[in-house]
Amino acid sequence: MKPVAPGTVIFHRHRGYGVITSVNLLTGWVSARFGDEVRTLDLNLSHDDLQHADGEPIRFRRDAPDRMPHARLMAMVRELHRAGYQRLYLYSWPKPSGLHWRWHLFTGQRNWIDRAWREGWYGSGADYNFNPVLGWGDQPGATASELVSAFGNFDPQGLAQALKRDEDHTAWFDSVCEALLPNYAYTLGWDYRDGPVPDHLPVIPVRRGVPAYSGPPLPWPPGWTRLWTGGRALVTSSFRTNPAAAPSGVVR
Repeated sequence: MKPVAPGTVIFHRHRGYGVITSVNLLTGWVSARFGDEVRTLDLNLSHDDLQHADGEPIRFRRDAPDRMPHARLMAMVRELHRAGYQRLYLYSWPKPSGLHWRWHLFTGQRNWIDRAWREGWYGSGADYNFNPVLGWGDQPGATASELVSAFGNFDPQGLAQALKRDEDHTAWFDSVCEALLPNYAYTLGWDYRDGPVPDHLPVIPVRRGVPAYSGPPLPWPPGWTRLWTGGRALVTSSFRTNPAAAPSGVVR
């Protein structure tokens, strides 16, 4: 089944050919513009019998859509680690509202607090719901290899900074990917109001209808304990998050 995203050419039995302008993966509604019409038309993928330009029907939720791209990002980073780009790191954490998870790729020193920020290397599941691409010229539903190619073309200078060795983190990341993909992802953030820091790495499903994770408990990334506690037991520490009203750019 072909992916659906803004820019997809569709056919409607009453309006003819048109172009999708926005998509909501969670509700199954799309907006499309037909012909020379100025206004867009809202259509429901479950009831409006939309087709791709080649006549293939568009079906909604035959397979549950991803709510966020974190599992796809993990698969891409895993491929890059195997190619020698071991200083590439993926940080993910919940937004202050708790409704979506953010993601951030960075290179250089493995410092989970003072991370290097590059334009286009971060995003949110809130945006992914309406436009299921990562913004690198990638296509919806692109494979890990295709994402690697798109990311390398998007910022080759930035990616070149990751072409260094970090064997501890690479081994940890590979084991986490083996346990979680393709239905789960990890997060490095939590709300201190829910209790102390968890003993093990928190796991989140990337789509609806996935049962709760029941695999082996996963360790935190190398160096995480020393980063927050100065070498003491991780579970004895507490962690504070910014209030929900904080500007979105503040919480890293």
